[in-house]
Amino acid sequence: MKRKLCKLCGVMISAALLFSGCGASESGADTDNAASTEEQTDLPEDGEDPSNGAPDQAPPDDNGSGGTDAPDKPEGDPPDGEGGPGGNGGPGGGGGQSAPEAYNAVNSYTENASVTGKTIISTGTDANAVLVENGAQVSLTGVTVDRSSSDSTGGDSSSFYGVGAAILVTDGSLTVTDSTITSDAAGGAGVFAYGSGTASVSDTTITTTQDTSGGIHVAGGGTLYASNLTVDTSGESSAAIRSDRGGGIMTVEGGTYTSHGTGSPAVYCTADISVSDAVLTATGSEAVCIEGLNSLSLTDCEVTGSMADNEQNDCTWTVILYQSMSGDSEIGNSTYEMTGGSLTSTNGGLFYTTNTESTFYLSGVEITPASEQDFFLKCTGNSNARGWGTSGENGADCTFTADGQEMTGNIVWDSISTLDFTMQNGSALTGAFVQDESNAGNGGDGYASLTIDEDSVWIVTGDSVLTSLYCQGSITDENGQTVTIQDTSGKVLEKGDGSYTITVSEYQ
Repeated sequence: MKRKLCKLCGVMISAALLFSGCGASESGADTDNAASTEEQTDLPEDGEDPSNGAPDQAPPDDNGSGGTDAPDKPEGDPPDGEGGPGGNGGPGGGGGQSAPEAYNAVNSYTENASVTGKTIISTGTDANAVLVENGAQVSLTGVTVDRSSSDSTGGDSSSFYGVGAAILVTDGSLTVTDSTITSDAAGGAGVFAYGSGTASVSDTTITTTQDTSGGIHVAGGGTLYASNLTVDTSGESSAAIRSDRGGGIMTVEGGTYTSHGTGSPAVYCTADISVSDAVLTATGSEAVCIEGLNSLSLTDCEVTGSMADNEQNDCTWTVILYQSMSGDSEIGNSTYEMTGGSLTSTNGGLFYTTNTESTFYLSGVEITPASEQDFFLKCTGNSNARGWGTSGENGADCTFTADGQEMTGNIVWDSISTLDFTMQNGSALTGAFVQDESNAGNGGDGYASLTIDEDSVWIVTGDSVLTSLYCQGSITDENGQTVTIQDTSGKVLEKGDGSYTITVSEYQ
């Protein structure tokens, strides 16, 4: 079997689900733009251009020029419905919002500029404090940006296009250094890179408090580089590191990234994102959410997730790779790579993949599961409560590689999914392989295959079911006793001393 992912041919789920976990973004039309205000305190002369991306020529004396061109719209039409991974207004999902014809902003830069030590305040409805467009190269050093509005709507226009973000770059390059950015407005992301825009942000503090207000955000193909940031978000659907429809590229080095809201993972990934030497914490959501044909690479990061149980969820997880069918990500393989660092779960299971192709790679990660751990990996279909494919056909095709990795917990799979699980270079698994058909409908021809190299060990904690077992290493129970291996007819292939049995179709 290969991929039973349901392609909905343009028909999307329109129910707005109020769940926990990362989920579908709010939908709503923009209100009329109110006037924006700018406050400038201690106005020094504009500083020298920084070396990383500043223009060669002298900057203009003013704060930028007006006039906006409509940004390019991501390819494809937005779907009519909503249906992301779960939270009330969580990232992703949403229906029918098109790109704005123009943005409203306090400072609209269409020419090269360098700004130092200024305070810029935006209080307008869905108004950016800073907008960079028309290929301008702009540097902001030691600035304070304050974005606040009780009338802003947030929703898809903010999530997809950056409407109302504190700082937005749609075409050109922006460098932000040694600055403070605060946002108290729905849809008020801290720094947003969209389309042909590139943002480089370093040594800066970003704080957002309302819904759909990520800390750093890309969509529509934008590019963002972050170094040594302190990011804190409080609203729903407000991942500290956030992406949305059309994806982009994000590279993050160092810093702390903390989210507190429901449906607000530390990282929400519909882009290609790499993070190194950072602390990533979600206090009210899973730690990581990856949707569709996108990837996240974590190197030497401290990652913590705290997702609450919810009866609408099939399970509770810390990292999820899935496809919501909302239209926010291209159908394809979701990739999660983590090398070094630590992963801590305070509730539920660790890794969950459903309704997608997925690839996991773990190497040398210090993993701390929840005290009542549900599973280490769950690779199954789902009940379709959120519109994630068609029930009985929405399994996962998963490749999981443990490279010098210690693991504890059960591996759960079903017959509408495929799982290739490899343990190499001294990996160890303490757990069982459990076949669970509760969301598999009438079943399928899926499989679970386990390969153990000569340096790796499986410590079996319960009777297990596998399709294929290829073992050059060691298989024992927790007491060091061998286990019995039998085929599906009950024929004993290898008699063990312990009480557990592994049932397989193929054994080598």
